[in-house]
Amino acid sequence: MKRDIHPPYYPDAKITCACGNAIKTGSTVKEMKVEICAACHPFYTGKKKLMDSTGRVDRFKKMAAKSAAKKSAVKIKKANKNSKKK
Repeated sequence: MKRDIHPPYYPDAKITCACGNAIKTGSTVKEMKVEICAACHPFYTGKKKLMDSTGRVDRFKKMAAKSAAKKSAVKIKKANKNSKKK
């Protein structure tokens, strides 16, 4: 291995989460800040948390309903067209 090309290793690096949890580990970065960790992640805690700050879920549901309505209208139109041919 080449000498003097590797970053310095910090055995006492600190990771700080937005929830306030602090983890000590070894890393090439002395201090890191993360938004979510195992202490506050819904998968690990078992708590469901829906983050819908801009109404994206409602907008998606409206769009899905509109699409389903269009599909059913097309099916009805095709069925009427086929019945007229017979």
